[in-house]
Amino acid sequence: MSADQILSQFAASGAETSFHGRHIDPQIMAGLDGNNWRLNDYEARGGYQALRKILALDGGEGLTQDQVIATVKESALRGRGGAGFPTGLKWSFMPRQFPGQKYLVCNSDEGEPGTCKDRDIMQFNPHIVIEGMIIAAYAMGISVGYNYIHGEIFATYDRFEVALEEARAAGYLGDKILGSNFNFQLHASHGFGAYICGEETALLESLEGKKGQPRFKPPFPASFGLYGKPTTINNTETFAAVPWIIRNGGSAYLACGKPNNGGTKLYSVSGDVERPGNYEIPMGTPFSTLLELAGGVRSGRKLKAVIPGGSSSPVLPASIMMECTMDYDSIAKAGSMLGSGAVIVLDDSRCMVKSLKRLSYFYMHESCGQCTPCREGTGWLSRMVDRIEDGQGRPADMDLLNSVADNIQGRTICALGDAAAMPVRAMIKHFRHEFEYHVEHKTCMVPAYV
Repeated sequence: MSADQILSQFAASGAETSFHGRHIDPQIMAGLDGNNWRLNDYEARGGYQALRKILALDGGEGLTQDQVIATVKESALRGRGGAGFPTGLKWSFMPRQFPGQKYLVCNSDEGEPGTCKDRDIMQFNPHIVIEGMIIAAYAMGISVGYNYIHGEIFATYDRFEVALEEARAAGYLGDKILGSNFNFQLHASHGFGAYICGEETALLESLEGKKGQPRFKPPFPASFGLYGKPTTINNTETFAAVPWIIRNGGSAYLACGKPNNGGTKLYSVSGDVERPGNYEIPMGTPFSTLLELAGGVRSGRKLKAVIPGGSSSPVLPASIMMECTMDYDSIAKAGSMLGSGAVIVLDDSRCMVKSLKRLSYFYMHESCGQCTPCREGTGWLSRMVDRIEDGQGRPADMDLLNSVADNIQGRTICALGDAAAMPVRAMIKHFRHEFEYHVEHKTCMVPAYV
């Protein structure tokens, strides 16, 4: 079924429309929330010009694979999924002369609490992700790719499928793309909503139809990835940055940010702010500016703390966070991580013990159970924090929490154990007095908590 046929079906069927056996919002799929996601509109904004540039279709000389990778390296684009690894360097790891099949995978399994940027990119500009993946495949000599999309964003998945159909029909995907000798097939794959599948090797296991559990590394995906073949995995936002870089040059993208942190980044701002949402700002912008864009702290209250990179990153008190700029190096120097860019703002009405209780329960619930320190340790952390919050805490609990966290962090196959341990250690480091108050007085020291 073509893209237009799918959309016509949506428009004609109303609320009972189904696609892939699911009922979805016909207004979203019919483009009644705006048609700027369609191929024609994307092309009008310069879409697929980067692809045409590397294939020498507009009178230029084109770009070789090495030149594309060099341009991405020059841009200082770092992985936008959380780790912040240099994208061009990762692409250079792919063995381009490997004689068998190689794969390209987009990690759109956005499950980090506080993060909601990738789904908006695919919802409102899916072709920019597709073009970015095509360029990446060209640079690494890859002919097959997959976009692994989070299992709970059905309408977004369906819209991406429509965009794929449009790209195929226009000759941007398939065999002999735009008349060249370059072939690339791209498919969407729906995940099942497990947080652990955001870890790249667990994603590969799930994509292969197996239980989503992380693999031991090494070997790394660049040598042993999907179906045991060389594979490169990048985040949705990372691929979305590539077309602009190729059109305008690596140095221009670097100039949008700061050294070692090129370009702009999307930040999902949530919590106690007046205008929660996604904000795109240059890397290196002061946190105070981002907070101002989000309308400041809600109801005129005081800023207490910020979780700067999603729930897995250590919390920072307001005094430290207000001195930070929004880039990987500044946040790391302050003792936390930029992560996925999910900025969770906490005002002075928030009880840090109760906040940690919610985080600890999440990681206990989402542990895949493969590693004993994580499987057992996350449960211990959650139950201890519950005990403190419920007025049954003991003076030794803070040190015991730190001890359990120390025995989880760095002792698991993937980083979920670290993600569970680091928030605990940071909360106790910066807000130990609140935990001690809970233990001593059997109640919260923030009576205004709502």
